[in-house]
Amino acid sequence: MTGIKFCGLTRAEDVELALDMGVSHIGLILADSPRRLDIDQATRLAAIARARIQAPQVVILLRNQAAAFIQAAVAAVQPDLLQFHGDEAEDQCQRHGLPYWKAIGCGSDDASGTGAGGSDSQALITGYDSAQALVLDGHAPGAAGGTGRRMDWSRWPRSRRRLVLAGGLVPDNVATAIALTRPFAVDVASGIEQAPGIKDHDRMRAFVAAVRSVSPETESSHGD
Repeated sequence: MTGIKFCGLTRAEDVELALDMGVSHIGLILADSPRRLDIDQATRLAAIARARIQAPQVVILLRNQAAAFIQAAVAAVQPDLLQFHGDEAEDQCQRHGLPYWKAIGCGSDDASGTGAGGSDSQALITGYDSAQALVLDGHAPGAAGGTGRRMDWSRWPRSRRRLVLAGGLVPDNVATAIALTRPFAVDVASGIEQAPGIKDHDRMRAFVAAVRSVSPETESSHGD
């Protein structure tokens, strides 16, 4: 079954609903973003998840932040995973003693997010061999994520590595995206929002239902 990561959560009620629906990961952003939390806010939301018997993995998102800040965040929030969105080298990602995901900007399919351009995604998934997964997003290589643009799914790389699909996913297209790319997980933020950081509960429910509607026969082994 494809994993589901709800990212950019900022409110307790949104976290609670994500937990009720059994998503696999919740993302708390500590980097520059309209959805940015401070460490105290992230700690409170992570505690809600940890109180559940079957808790999702808590992921904190970082971008080119100092090691001292990351260490303080890890100590307070106690995440299960780190997700790096900047220029961090592999040794910087793995020095904190936690599994990590590394985001790779693959370029949107065109300037409007609907065409056929984008980077050579197969070439972009080299390196970061210690990463638990690579997050392939529609933003340009080297740019920040959270743009809501999607990559060209027809150019999805074929790999035994765990690959997470992000960028431009909404309830109406995520089932198609999964059928085309067969990712380890899908990662959504703006596609389930009323406004940045304010989730729409109907869209959250519709997104989960769409992911779970995909036949297991269309999914890969996720590189296991």
